[in-house]
Amino acid sequence: MVNLIIDNRPVSVPERTTILNAAASVGIHIPTLCFLKDINEIAACRVCVVEVEGYERLLTACNNPVAEGMVIHTDSHKARIARKANVELILSQHKMNCPVCVRSGNCKLQKVANDLNVHDIPFETQLTGRRSDIHFPLIREYDKCIKCMRCVQVCDK
Repeated sequence: MVNLIIDNRPVSVPERTTILNAAASVGIHIPTLCFLKDINEIAACRVCVVEVEGYERLLTACNNPVAEGMVIHTDSHKARIARKANVELILSQHKMNCPVCVRSGNCKLQKVANDLNVHDIPFETQLTGRRSDIHFPLIREYDKCIKCMRCVQVCDK
């Protein structure tokens, strides 16, 4: 077992447990967009970043294992600012037509953006305008793609 501290709470989890799963084991929620258990753990979205004492940079919780004695802050100012910036970057390449979107009200991106108080995007919107391949059986709307790689990982497995 690995012993660590997450948000001032002692946690004991098996070796090779990710920070995300260790936090979840004690009821601490860390937001994610690209994470899909056992399929996609590549930290593409970087929304799950956390602050770990002794590390200068933030670590992604979905694909970094815990270590003995780690002290992790999941909701620090530094982590919240980084999460917000990452979501703003994702949204700058996302077609923002939420009111007419079929996923409106049941959208993880919409929920995470609301939870992080993302209302205005400080970056210029850069939509691809790329059309879906009509010869491929699935319809892919590139202007709604958040580049999470979930679809790629699911198809590869």
